[in-house]
Amino acid sequence: MTKFSYMRFLPICLLFFLAACSTDDEDTSPPNSTYFPPLDNSAWEQTTPASLGWNNNELEDLKTFLEQNGTRAFIVLVDGKIVVEEYWNMDLQGQPFGVDNQWYWASAGKSLAASLIGIAQQEGQLSLNDPTADYLGSGWTSMPAALEEQIQIKHQLSMSTGLEFEVTNLDCTDPSCLSYRNDPDTQWYYHNAPYLLLHDVLESATGVDVNTFTQSRIGDRIGMSGQWLSTALSNRLFVSTARDAARFGLLALHQGNWNGHMVIDNNFMQEAVVSSQNLNPSYGYLWWLNGKESVIFPGATVSVPSSVTPAAPADMFSALGKNGQIIDVIPSQNMVVVRMGESASNDLVPVLFHDQIWQRLQQVMP
Repeated sequence: MTKFSYMRFLPICLLFFLAACSTDDEDTSPPNSTYFPPLDNSAWEQTTPASLGWNNNELEDLKTFLEQNGTRAFIVLVDGKIVVEEYWNMDLQGQPFGVDNQWYWASAGKSLAASLIGIAQQEGQLSLNDPTADYLGSGWTSMPAALEEQIQIKHQLSMSTGLEFEVTNLDCTDPSCLSYRNDPDTQWYYHNAPYLLLHDVLESATGVDVNTFTQSRIGDRIGMSGQWLSTALSNRLFVSTARDAARFGLLALHQGNWNGHMVIDNNFMQEAVVSSQNLNPSYGYLWWLNGKESVIFPGATVSVPSSVTPAAPADMFSALGKNGQIIDVIPSQNMVVVRMGESASNDLVPVLFHDQIWQRLQQVMP
C-alpha cells in the first residue's frame, strides 16, 4: 500500500455521514453449483446480461460512468461466469489496458493476506491467539515486554492492537514507531504498520517468503497469478490482473472452497467476514463488512451511523484499497464485482464512489 496520511480521509467520513491447508484434497461441493474457470486460464465461461434480465441501457450508463472516472478494469461474475468484463484507458506504459495487464490492489491486498494467515493456522504453523512477539521476537515494539505480549495476531487482523496511531508515519514498522496507547481490543484504528508486520509473522511462522506461500497455497490451487512487491513508494503491495482478483473473490464467495477443494479453512473464512470486535462492527479480519449499524473509516476515530456501502446488498463483504481498488463479494446474489483503476476523485479511499457504483448497479439488475 502506498504511503499516505490517513488523517486526510476524515473529511470523507464526514461527507459520507452527511450523504447518508492441507485439506485441499477434501471433496466438498460448493453451494449453488457455481462454475469455476479452469486453472490454466484457457477459457472463462460467460453469460449475457440479457439472460439475467439486466437493463442494457442502465448497464451502458454504468460503463460510461466507470470509464469517465479512471477505471481500468471492471468485472462482474454471477454464478462464477463472467457477465461483464470491460477495460478502459491506458496502462502505465501508455498502451491500451487489457485482460493481461496487472494493476495494484493497494489495501484490498489486506484481505488476501488475512487468507494466508488463515491457511498458516490451518496448517498448524501459528494460531491467531499467539502473541505477535512469538514470531517477531521480544522488542518488536518500544513497549515494556508485559504490554507487548498482550498483542496477538488476531489484533493485527482486526486493527485493534491498541498501538499509538498519532505518529508521523503510519507505515513505519520500526520499534520506535510502535508504542502503547491503549490495551488491545479497546481501540480500533486503521493502522497500517501492524498489518505490514503480519507478512513478517507469516514468513517467520512458515519459513518461506510471502510470494512463495501465496502462490503455492492459493495461486496454484485457483489459477491465480500475481506477486507482492516492495518499492520506494509502497511496501507489501499485491499486483495482478483483474481476472486474478475475480478468482480470489470467487474463492471468498465460497468460503475458501474452489470447485470442491477446501483451499482456505471454512471456519476461518466464516470468522473472517463477521465483526472481529465490537468497536467497528463493519470490520472483520481485514475485510470490510456491509450492512452493519455503524462504521469507523480509515483515518477516523469516531463511528459513523451507517453501513460501508448503503446502496449495496447488506450481506456484501469487500476487499477495498486506495484509489478505488474493489473486490466485492455478495453471497445472496452469488456475485463478485471487481473494479481496478485510478482514483475517481481526490478522495484517498473513495467511499462515495463505491456507493455510486452500486447505485448504478442496482438500476442494472432486476
